[in-house]
Amino acid sequence: MKERVVIILKSLNNNNVGLTLGSLMAVFHAAWSLSVLFGWAQGILDFVFRIHFMNNPITMGTFSFATALILIIFTAIIGYVLGWVFAWLWNMLHGQ
Repeated sequence: MKERVVIILKSLNNNNVGLTLGSLMAVFHAAWSLSVLFGWAQGILDFVFRIHFMNNPITMGTFSFATALILIIFTAIIGYVLGWVFAWLWNMLHGQ
């Protein structure tokens, strides 16, 4: 006999999904900011461009704590909004 697989689509909590994605984006950009601070960012960019068969036209600027903080906060907010909208769409499309 064949077994039946039942998939249960749960509703998503908009706030939790937003906080999760916002936190993930903030952590990623905090790590990027640290790579700029330690001087590793140029090497990372050079590598990424090289493995895509491209020359890197970008040179890194100097580290600024204020700029890093703005980057982290801004991307956390954008991540929250995108996560919230994703959960809202998910719930709407799945009738929840």
